[in-house]
Amino acid sequence: MRRFFHNLFELLEMIKIGHSVLALPFAFMGALLAARGLPDARTIFFILVAMVGARSAAMAFNRLADARIDAANPRTAGRALPAGKISRRATLLFIGVSAVLFMGAAAQLNRICFALSPVALLVILGYSLTKRFTSATHLVLGLSLGLAPLGGWLAVRGDLGLSVLVLAGAVLFWVAGFDILYALQDEEFDRRAGLFSLPARVGPTWARRLAALCHLAAALGFAVTGRLAGLGPIYAGAVALSSLILLAQHLLLSVRGPLRLPLAFFTLNGLVGLGLGLATWISLAI
Repeated sequence: MRRFFHNLFELLEMIKIGHSVLALPFAFMGALLAARGLPDARTIFFILVAMVGARSAAMAFNRLADARIDAANPRTAGRALPAGKISRRATLLFIGVSAVLFMGAAAQLNRICFALSPVALLVILGYSLTKRFTSATHLVLGLSLGLAPLGGWLAVRGDLGLSVLVLAGAVLFWVAGFDILYALQDEEFDRRAGLFSLPARVGPTWARRLAALCHLAAALGFAVTGRLAGLGPIYAGAVALSSLILLAQHLLLSVRGPLRLPLAFFTLNGLVGLGLGLATWISLAI
């Protein structure tokens, strides 16, 4: 039993379970927009279960797929798999359980969510392989998280509306932008390893410019979502604050360099999703 809990702790640490905050608020935003308010407790519960299952499967698969690459990279050599803290077998079992949890929760929501759950898994798991052959890998990661608001909306309704499609696009560019910036840490290693991250392919200057364009598109998308959904001034204020947070990331990078990115990203980007999600809830409530 002690060994089981030790392995579970290592797995949860490996997938950074606390970083689920990046996508979860947008799943609930999609549900809030579809319901024009708070959905019922059952729907909220199974959206939560589905999101945790999907992200857990995706992150564990990413660590498994990248184990050899991580072992060769000094920045990531201490991760659980390359360091031998957890076995490949345990990781595969965790991926399987997480995927079943996701699909089971989708089945409890409605037929369309269950029918599309294998497609969603294909996208979120397939992302981990893309940096081996395309510089669009950052956009694929953005698409993976952009599915969150679409899934939240579909959990409530059986169709798709323009507002949630724009929100999904905004999330796509938001994630792609900060993933490009995050990849700056491994620019030299990725180039030597033949990986297709944008910093390795176009250099740090152009990578930062493209990340800035992605974040500009994201800010515009968040604003248009509010306009289409009629969310009002509280949400507009949250969009303005989120835009300032995105700007702060680029300024922090300019001042401190890429070695400070993990702290900046997983604190500041978490605030973007939480702020927009809370503002959506309040706006619809009043």
